[in-house]
Amino acid sequence: MDLSIIIPLFNEAESLPELLQWITRVTKNERLTHEVILVDDGSRDGSWAAIRALSTQYPEVRGVRFQRNYGKAAALQCGFSLAKGDVVITMDADLQDSPDEIPGLVKMIRQDGFDLVSGWKKKRKDPVSKRWPSKFFNFVARLNSGIKIHDFNCGLKAYRNEVVKSIEVFGDMHRYTPILAKRSGFGHIGEKIVAHQERKYGKSKYGIGRLFTGALDLLTVSFITRFAKKPMHFFGSMGMLMMLFGAIVTAWLIGIKIHDITHHIIPREITAQPLFYLALLAVIIGVQLFLTGFLAELVSRSATDRNKYLIAEEI
Repeated sequence: MDLSIIIPLFNEAESLPELLQWITRVTKNERLTHEVILVDDGSRDGSWAAIRALSTQYPEVRGVRFQRNYGKAAALQCGFSLAKGDVVITMDADLQDSPDEIPGLVKMIRQDGFDLVSGWKKKRKDPVSKRWPSKFFNFVARLNSGIKIHDFNCGLKAYRNEVVKSIEVFGDMHRYTPILAKRSGFGHIGEKIVAHQERKYGKSKYGIGRLFTGALDLLTVSFITRFAKKPMHFFGSMGMLMMLFGAIVTAWLIGIKIHDITHHIIPREITAQPLFYLALLAVIIGVQLFLTGFLAELVSRSATDRNKYLIAEEI
């Protein structure tokens, strides 16, 4: 099979018929054998009924309905596990991602040899309140990861099948799949300018809270991709530095007291000096960090799957 198109959705019943018609027209013109995996992330607006109806009209449609809302990352991970196509496309269900971009994305994967191609909505139809925070987070993500793309959060992406089978998307890590792919050894990552359509039905599912969760998610993905298998390297190093700082300050205070005694100067009590308590605090924090790293090593050895979702029904 040439292509798997994964579409996570939440309350998008109105847009699905038009989206499927658009995808079918594009893939038919390009003669691409394909499947469409619609993952209903606990919708409450009749989206699953729409998927049922569409599955009778389009035999390439495969539907999965979650028991409740688990989030976009879980929906993508479910789609990744089911995808059979050589090229995997992810896109949103709200018609803001244009299926007309699919042939260009497929070409970049097949002919240009990219592992992953991310869409870049250069001319966005979103309000300023969404555009500028997005620019900031994309800048920080580029700086942190070394991946020179402009729009990490674009839902329209293309992957080689091997990539989606090698990465694990959980929490809200769907924004940073290029970073996860690079850390898994798939470093040939490209970018394609794509059209961004105005939302035709419904309303955006993301509010101001995404500003804070985006920052936390970036910290999380940066940590887990570097230290998930070796947390002691992070916590242990910081702990040793703190303990070393405390030891040096303590040695300094003791040295000053010995100097004063040998020169017949009335020494100041070590416990009367603020530096002593700073050194003591540094040692305590250092020990705690070291123990945290040790416990994290034990946990990482017995970590279980974080992508648990309950599928209520499947077509």
